[in-house]
Amino acid sequence: MKIFVTGSTGFVGSAIVQELIRAGHEVLGLARSEAAAQSLSGIGAQIHRGDMEDPDSLRSGVSAADAVIHTAFNHDFSKFKENCEKDKRSIDAMSSVLAGSDRPLIITSALAVLPKGRLVTEDTLPVFRPHANPRIASEEAAEVAKEKGVNVSIVRLPPSVHGNGDRAFIPTLIDLARNKGVSAFIEEGNNCWPAVHRLDAAQLFRLVLESETTGVYHAVAEEGVAFKEIAAVIGERLNVPVKSIAREEANNHFTWFTHFAEMDLNSSSEKTKEKLGWKPKQHGLLNDIDSLNYFKLKG
Repeated sequence: MKIFVTGSTGFVGSAIVQELIRAGHEVLGLARSEAAAQSLSGIGAQIHRGDMEDPDSLRSGVSAADAVIHTAFNHDFSKFKENCEKDKRSIDAMSSVLAGSDRPLIITSALAVLPKGRLVTEDTLPVFRPHANPRIASEEAAEVAKEKGVNVSIVRLPPSVHGNGDRAFIPTLIDLARNKGVSAFIEEGNNCWPAVHRLDAAQLFRLVLESETTGVYHAVAEEGVAFKEIAAVIGERLNVPVKSIAREEANNHFTWFTHFAEMDLNSSSEKTKEKLGWKPKQHGLLNDIDSLNYFKLKG
């Protein structure tokens, strides 16, 4: 199959591209820069020049492919709501080409759109409007696509997709601990994050692509890792104290990251594993953090 992949040079998307090529698929990667084009060409992918904010380039990329995997997303949290709405428009543009066909569209979403404080499964439904998390816009677009007859599936990623090259939540916590001189957690620190390694996530996207059925899938290798355990590994590696802070002090310490630092989300992927035969085999989150990859750039 020839697969159009958005976000093809990103942290997760680049792993998906390599997974697809190893499995014998052709990849048409969206590239908005010469550097991205060279990166894709170097691993054997074809290049499609375009941009997520250029709907015509998205539609032409979809038209040239047998299936679409959409992983691109702007993670600038200062414009989070705006970026979520842009993602919705991008999905709408790609869906317009696929309506009424059997060609698969795989959309990336986040487990954080689901209810907190309890175990959630692939069958757990998010509350749509109103919703506190703007990221729900992607799943709203998926629902609209289904109504148009698009063969759409959703892969929900956990707050920590970890591995070499990670520049997201774990590096943010490491930088906070380094700058504040303490690795902190809120109250008891028993709130949990589900997690998955980027290579395991990439394999799951391929399995969803090759499956003949649509659905909602959870890219979860670990149902929930206690935040205090994450803080402990970071504190040990940086040789700084590990400390509980009161909830009212959280904003002062974590600033914009407070929402994620207090997130309590346990997620199952049993139905995903059973349906697709997915078997995560990479290092777990704590073992991965406790490696030089997360600390070697800054002392």
